[in-house]
Amino acid sequence: MGLLESLAEIIKSRGGKIYAVGGPVRDRLLGISDLKDVDYLVCGVPIDDLKSILCRFGAINLVGQFFGVIKFKPFKSESTYDISLPRKELSTGTGHRDFEVDFDHNIPIEDDLSRRDFTINAMAREFPAGALIDPYNGKTDMENRILRMVSESSFTDDPLRMIRGVQFAARFDLSIEENTFAAMRQYADLIETVSTERITEELNKLLERAEKPSAGFRLMKQTGLLKYILPELANTVGVSQPGGYHRWDVFEHSIRTVDAAPQYLKIRLAALFHDIGKPATKQPVEDGATFYGHDKLSREITEKALKRLRYSNEIIKQVNTLIDKHMFSEKAGDKGVRRLINRVGTDLIFDLISLRKADTIAQGMGQDTDSIDDFRRKVETELSGRSVFGLKDLAVNGTDIKDKFNLAEGPVIGEVLSFLLDQVLDEPEYNTKEKLLRLTADFLDKRSLDI
Repeated sequence: MGLLESLAEIIKSRGGKIYAVGGPVRDRLLGISDLKDVDYLVCGVPIDDLKSILCRFGAINLVGQFFGVIKFKPFKSESTYDISLPRKELSTGTGHRDFEVDFDHNIPIEDDLSRRDFTINAMAREFPAGALIDPYNGKTDMENRILRMVSESSFTDDPLRMIRGVQFAARFDLSIEENTFAAMRQYADLIETVSTERITEELNKLLERAEKPSAGFRLMKQTGLLKYILPELANTVGVSQPGGYHRWDVFEHSIRTVDAAPQYLKIRLAALFHDIGKPATKQPVEDGATFYGHDKLSREITEKALKRLRYSNEIIKQVNTLIDKHMFSEKAGDKGVRRLINRVGTDLIFDLISLRKADTIAQGMGQDTDSIDDFRRKVETELSGRSVFGLKDLAVNGTDIKDKFNLAEGPVIGEVLSFLLDQVLDEPEYNTKEKLLRLTADFLDKRSLDI
């Protein structure tokens, strides 16, 4: 008998029951085996008794005790579970923190499920293999691929549920029920009362877990959520791209690029924002339109947007690099390939190629991607050889230069190293200590004449 099964037996002996609730129940019915965020609910056992029981099996954290939630980490386990008592929530305002919580071990499981967001999440199953408890027909809605709110106050109780609904619809290929959709449109502006961090968490789930996040972004546009969550993307709606290279407007092209990109956050964020500067750079010409400089402007807009959304500096840096360089020429020769790797970095170069391929596919005009695949092979060849892509790959370092030429610490050493790197990017065979020192001597002689 496993630990959780033993725990369930003790709870049962105390007159209680333990249930799996919400997402894990839904996902098992969908056949999803890689379950995340498994939560349990215990009925019939007072919270002090429950804490005593749990302490026999692992460590507990009472950060959620005010809400009747205990974080439980079994001994010798890396997993942490939320174990809660049934509760009712009474909304006291429009903010996501504006509610009173009443938890009580005697509250029936059905009453606890009534406060859930959507019917597909308002299901429970007694652990480990009891009957399904489904008072709102969530199983039927799931089978029919319908997303339906549990109550008419669902979105006023917690406006975050609107973007959660969007990402659920995209991840599980659901249609939003008519009244639920109407409520989203009615209360879209309440999303502004939700903390940025919670919104970004749901946005990340949409980008990382949905095979085709475009469905979620279309729903944001249709419900009016988009202009509050991603106003930069909302500005691309209806911006046409005439000229024969693009089938769709900038908005549709952008979200289709996300679909075509690998399911990694940095690449999909870059895909979402890569053309965000096009509305401001569009210039009509005789045979269509041009968007000169949109890559640079897109990078600037993206940096501000990602800072607003509280992304880490590392993610912002990586996404900005991908956007800034997404217009590279895949027809570049060996020298051009090495220079691009130097500018982008070996850790991002294949992500950049994936972004470019997704961008091309999402143009929607049947363009082939053979040249991009050829470029990838060129990069693989360069990386498998002994090419130099950064200062750390040079056969000399700053100390070598300083000691050989009796130089003082200062910017001149950096100038020399940058010069040597530039030479070696074009001529990899120059990367020997003897050759680089000769090049350094020539550089310093010329520099002294120029001063």
